[in-house]
Amino acid sequence: MRIKILVNTIIFLWSVLTWSQVQNTTVSGKIIDANLKEPLAYVNVVLKNNNTTNEFVAGVITNDEGVFTLENVSSGNYLIEVSFIGFKTYSNTIYVGANSKYLDLGTIALEEDVSHLDEVVITSKKEAIGSKMDKKTYAVSANISQSGGTVLQSLKNLPGITTQEGKVQLRGSDKVLVLIDDKQTAITGFGNQNGLDNIPTSAIERIEIINNPSSKYDANGNAGIINIILKKENQNGFNGTLGITTGLGALWERKENLPGIRPQYKMTPKINPSIALNYRKEKINFFLQADNLYTETLNKNEFTTRSYDDGTVINQQLKRNRNTNFFTSKAGLDWFMNDNNTLTISGLFSKESIKDYGDQPFYNQQLTEQLRLWQFLEDEVLTAAMFSANFEHKFSQPGHKLNASFNYTFDREDEKYFFTNTTPSFIEEESFFLIADQKVVDVALDYSKPLKNGFLETGFKFRNRIIPTDMQFNPSDENSVLDTGADGKAEYKEIIPAVYTNYTYETENWEAEAGLRLEYVNLEYQVDPNHNTYQSNGYNYFQPFPNARISYKINDKNRLSAFYNRRVDRPDEVDIRIFPKYDDAEIIKVGNPALNPQFTNSFELGYKNQWNKGYLYTALYHRITDGTITRIATTEGDSNLIYNVSHNAGNSFNTGLEIVVDKKLSDVWSANLNMNGYYNKIDAFSVLNKYPVENTISISEQTAYSGNIKLNVLAKLPKEIEAQLTSIYLAPDIIPQGKIKSRFSIDFGIKKPIQNNKGELFLNATDLFNTLVIKKEVNGETFNFTSNDYYETQVIRLGYKYKF
Repeated sequence: MRIKILVNTIIFLWSVLTWSQVQNTTVSGKIIDANLKEPLAYVNVVLKNNNTTNEFVAGVITNDEGVFTLENVSSGNYLIEVSFIGFKTYSNTIYVGANSKYLDLGTIALEEDVSHLDEVVITSKKEAIGSKMDKKTYAVSANISQSGGTVLQSLKNLPGITTQEGKVQLRGSDKVLVLIDDKQTAITGFGNQNGLDNIPTSAIERIEIINNPSSKYDANGNAGIINIILKKENQNGFNGTLGITTGLGALWERKENLPGIRPQYKMTPKINPSIALNYRKEKINFFLQADNLYTETLNKNEFTTRSYDDGTVINQQLKRNRNTNFFTSKAGLDWFMNDNNTLTISGLFSKESIKDYGDQPFYNQQLTEQLRLWQFLEDEVLTAAMFSANFEHKFSQPGHKLNASFNYTFDREDEKYFFTNTTPSFIEEESFFLIADQKVVDVALDYSKPLKNGFLETGFKFRNRIIPTDMQFNPSDENSVLDTGADGKAEYKEIIPAVYTNYTYETENWEAEAGLRLEYVNLEYQVDPNHNTYQSNGYNYFQPFPNARISYKINDKNRLSAFYNRRVDRPDEVDIRIFPKYDDAEIIKVGNPALNPQFTNSFELGYKNQWNKGYLYTALYHRITDGTITRIATTEGDSNLIYNVSHNAGNSFNTGLEIVVDKKLSDVWSANLNMNGYYNKIDAFSVLNKYPVENTISISEQTAYSGNIKLNVLAKLPKEIEAQLTSIYLAPDIIPQGKIKSRFSIDFGIKKPIQNNKGELFLNATDLFNTLVIKKEVNGETFNFTSNDYYETQVIRLGYKYKF
């Protein structure tokens, strides 16, 4: 079949080059997927004489934007046919007049052909890495072993991505910009990563990984961008999808508690109902997506041994039983005013309620004496709401459009933390309360225009972001462990105007892209004048962020590409937040208002080889970062407390090789192998640390060779049953002042369509053999510690969804 496509393509191209009829009119149009509303590339477009013989007149294939152009068409009546594997053939009659040099057929939407669903899946897998090699798109529904889980769990199976302590890392870096529907939101954070472990995959349509973003995107995130596309129904009439998933985690106890604390969670329930609806009639389309995810998890179960230079050894456990309810919804309408103008208004609302029931006992080296017991309840509610309005004007030329958008986001972090501190000499009950309100206004104007041999994009964006925070400590009358001079109020203010231009040039064998984003940032962080350590601070810069890409098509099966990007990671509000965080009673996190951005230059050379029933993709990359943001652990005086404080550590380097092999082995079996190996280096550096007392810290050079291997094996079994087995190995890697050891896990999933393909059942299990344990080593100037975290990783889920 692919040989047939190649032959047809050659015939079409040859016909365009040799056709010599009267050069009167240029006929153009755009082909999209009727369901996803996305452009379709390499679609066959044929023009025939509309008579009894239907002679072939001209043919062409669409480009990456789904646009086709038929030149030199003489006046007359014609039949146009549009065909693509996995879609129903579109056929219609057209009349080409003699008064205009251009004829725009507008947008043609192709509908999926159910009888070719297998071929559609194969084709989409083949195109998991697009022809530009700068974006990889993955359908969440294809990730069977993570169905019914969260976005964070689904991401860990994708090429180049690893997860660590609730964050995603892309090619070894957690400096990743996470978007929802091409926008930064409070749900996933403005510059950090929030909520990924609570957003259910049932709300997600697909995930895009962009390693080398163009200047169109915000300059933040040196490792790249992860774009989460929410589901949005838009079919005619009333239709939608209903789903329900249930599961159990922590099926057995992997390591028993230290003496004298409350039991750890076992057999933890999960339940996730979801609904997606839309009603479309004439010019109005209403849509609604709602999900509720309730989980109980053993969120942390970390056993740590701390050793100090004076000979002191402390054994501790941090066990956190967590109850979470996360509700998220998106609703809105599309108003198709006419063929050229569309207004979309939508609202996004989420509420996350978290209750952590924690125990942290501290014992001597022999585990014969309990030195201290810290028990806490952390009651946190995160509420977020976003209003969006987007106006799109399409000009007569396909792809020529103007977009204007407005987004307003409000979210509140409301945290109450109650703890009991028990020692051999006293028992004290204390608490602290935190309120942080975030208000963000984004205004953007984007313009795009297809040119003769390329595509031009330009635009403007403005952001105003304000976060007032109020931390109140409630100490006991005696023996308080709270740093009562470190609470109070603070306010984060950020203004970012930016302009960008991006141009893509394309010929038969060459493709080039160049862009420039100019960004001004002014950050002010106002600190409570009564704070015992920090003062108001901030930074500003006016910086260029260029990007460049050049690709050479060696032949139909081989392509080379080279990339360059300059990006920035601005410290987020939580990185500079001045209040000590007591989630761990004796390893305390603190921000730093003197923190500055880190700037990264990225280089990449990619090669893609397309073969029958598969492809090979390789990428050699190198990143140089100046002002690396990290946390540094220190002690103070004779105290055993460890303080993790944010700092700029100097220069760091990341060099790696990524290989992706995708192959259909037979009619039943197919496999995807992803290997990513890299070298990390952090230069030696010294910093002035101010919390809790001023001191200079010097860290020697750190280096490590690391990487990961992921193997996804898919099977198409009889009776339309599909199964997936995913195995992941993560090699040891460096972390600030230490190393994290290797990790390994296997996931399995199986699904079957029922009810004439309207329904679907699935069953899966993550970390099938309970092998995933986080093991770390950290070395400070006067101490070192090792830890093993046996948190909940094994979960079994059963789910059902129905589409009507």
